Amino acid sequence: MHLVFDTVTIVTDRRAALKAKHRAAILQAARDLIDERGGRDFGVDDLAARADIARRTVFNHFASLDEVLLAVCEQELSVIIDRFLADMSRTPVGDGSRASMFDELESAARGADLAPAIASMYRILGAPGKDDPKAAVLTQTAFSRVTERLRAEVARRYPAADPLDAALLVESLMSGIVVIADHWLATSGPELDRPALDAWDHLLARLVHSVRSGYMADG
Repeated sequence: MHLVFDTVTIVTDRRAALKAKHRAAILQAARDLIDERGGRDFGVDDLAARADIARRTVFNHFASLDEVLLAVCEQELSVIIDRFLADMSRTPVGDGSRASMFDELESAARGADLAPAIASMYRILGAPGKDDPKAAVLTQTAFSRVTERLRAEVARRYPAADPLDAALLVESLMSGIVVIADHWLATSGPELDRPALDAWDHLLARLVHSVRSGYMADG
């Protein structure tokens, strides 16, 4: 009986390892094609050929090419969000007020290296403007997915806080980041020279000032 269970476990582990290997190969192939072609100008057949897998294997992991691109973007943003959450975890938990929650998020946002992630998303998805509505939808979707992680972390750190207050705070900040990212890409980015980075810092400061005014007082 133990031998049967051990055999099943080994087979399951091998399948999981192969699945993880294929997913990683797909995402790496997507990154390589994006770098070579300067964006998302490739199809599923190109992706499968580069990853050295069957076309159907791509769809075993992702429902569409857009989902592959979103996964690549999420990897980019996850590095930043991980740093964001790490900064928050090192900060003493405040008194649970809206102001203290905002202070934590503000500090983490300023410490996170957001501009390079935004520039990378631009390269992957294209500029999220009127000329490319698909890029706008994909950008919003990518940010929505990582926003859920932030909401969960704020809820975990402040279990006694009003859930609606916490959700509104995170959504306001992250939605604002999408807006200033669009503006930054149109006016300064996606180059990462000193003037462009200074412009990003200025836009982030304006966003913080704007959102803060709604969260400083608890009355």
